[in-house]
Amino acid sequence: MLRVRCLRGGSRGAEAAHLIGAMLGRALTGWVPRALQSSSSSAASAVAQSHRAVEDDAVTEPARQECPVCAYNEWDPLEEVIVGRAENARVPPFTVEVKANTYEKHWPFYQKYGGQTFPKEHLKKAVAEIEEMCNILRLEGVTVQRPELVDWSFEYKTPDFNSTGMYAAMPRDILLVVGNEIIEAPMAWRSRFFEYRAYRPLIKEYFRKGAKWTTAPKPTMADELYDQEYPIRTVEDRHKLAAQGKFVTTEHEPCFDAADFIRAGRDLFVQRSQVTNYMGIEWMRRHLAPDYKVHIISFKDPNPMHIDATFNIIGPGLVLSNPDRPCRQVEMFEKAGWNVVKPPTPLIPDDHPLWMSSKWLSMNVLMLDPGRVMVDANEHTIHKMFENLGIKTVKVNIRHANSLGGGFHCWTTDVRRRGTLQSYFN
Repeated sequence: MLRVRCLRGGSRGAEAAHLIGAMLGRALTGWVPRALQSSSSSAASAVAQSHRAVEDDAVTEPARQECPVCAYNEWDPLEEVIVGRAENARVPPFTVEVKANTYEKHWPFYQKYGGQTFPKEHLKKAVAEIEEMCNILRLEGVTVQRPELVDWSFEYKTPDFNSTGMYAAMPRDILLVVGNEIIEAPMAWRSRFFEYRAYRPLIKEYFRKGAKWTTAPKPTMADELYDQEYPIRTVEDRHKLAAQGKFVTTEHEPCFDAADFIRAGRDLFVQRSQVTNYMGIEWMRRHLAPDYKVHIISFKDPNPMHIDATFNIIGPGLVLSNPDRPCRQVEMFEKAGWNVVKPPTPLIPDDHPLWMSSKWLSMNVLMLDPGRVMVDANEHTIHKMFENLGIKTVKVNIRHANSLGGGFHCWTTDVRRRGTLQSYFN
């Protein structure tokens, strides 16, 4: 095998090897009867001819292209990003896992609109805001990719459940880039079971160009994955359950959303949440070892779901930590020399609909590089905070898009950042 590859490699290498053998065989045939005759000239001629045949047959290996996928952290200079779509977005059916992730004041909305489109005028404004966000990213020098348009109204049925779809608005929830690898998260909501389909054309193209592509084990999302009697009603109920480590998702099978992980070079931080269980975390830990370490952290949060509006790492040793949801392991970061910054209280009005998130989307920012950040145009106090940190703000208004459950970090997945793998946490 190695001899063949040294000659050329593949089937043409085998032909070259056969040619050399045949020519040498003919040169040596009759050697004994002609033992007294000089054969050096004929042998040399045969070898020279065979060498020329191999050289003429040689084919140069194709030049290796630079992998289009590479990101190690949340702040290196951003070169390419996937931005989600609000088009065709639908309210998820009001199932137990959705109920556990939403507050009681919004339950009538889900009971009325579950399985239907979001209010059309609101959705139209969200679409326009995200288009403008894409335009601004392009002006800032970032290549923007978008998922496919999908009809999420289609009802599907598996052996374990039936549902309609939701959207492809938040690529951060489903795709995690670690180095040159794209990891598809399994998700935990039944309405998001087939969400990956909107991203597959993009992922296949990245794979063809050299990226690694991993799909985490897809859960069945059978009834056993959810605590069907999950006792929630008040915020106090939620605090008590979260403090006890009880969530709507069980340990029946691995599940996780990619947005419960956040990267800092060789270290990733993750929370156990309503959509990410310990089996899912352990799968990621084993998958990324030994090159990366996965650290579990927790917060005083009555309804943990996605880490980036609670603990958002924005630079080497620099993290935004939600003062309403303090990190229980904050001393670990302070001892490592990190600057833990508490962002100001959000300014979003109480009457603005946030059906799927909290006001703390104000800290759900997207770093364009260590000195530039994409931030809500209306959040003047956080602009001042970034100015004090020496970071320039790129202001964009996506208030209607916020209502669908995410800020700038949620609405994006960074595909390529210009940087190298380093350690920032000891």
